[in-house]
Amino acid sequence: MVRALFVRVFPQHLRKRFLTFRFTLYRLPTMSTESPRITTQTLGVLRAFKSSNNLSGAEIAKVTNLKSGTLYPILFRLERANWLESRWESGEPSQLGRPRRRMYQLTGLGERNARRVYREAAEMIGGLVWELS
Repeated sequence: MVRALFVRVFPQHLRKRFLTFRFTLYRLPTMSTESPRITTQTLGVLRAFKSSNNLSGAEIAKVTNLKSGTLYPILFRLERANWLESRWESGEPSQLGRPRRRMYQLTGLGERNARRVYREAAEMIGGLVWELS
């Protein structure tokens, strides 16, 4: 059925070109770099920085109980929005006895925005509680 449709739709001189044409797929970002999407998981990641402002990805994962497939995209979005900055741990892996860790730190912009986001969330939750009682 598909072959018959293909033969009928494309004339002979276009079939060979169409069959040998290679499509190049690109991954385009759909999120703006201005403000990252705020989810409960993102709030958890931001909350992890309350205890210490310099954490590795593994430490954040332990605090938030997030899997790497959820955590690292969040860290990437926060870093792209300049809420976080990251750097590799200093020291050689042979001296450390393990691979170097990527350390994450809230920026001044990240701290201000984290406070604002938590304040807005508290107002929204407080408003919901107020309406329910």
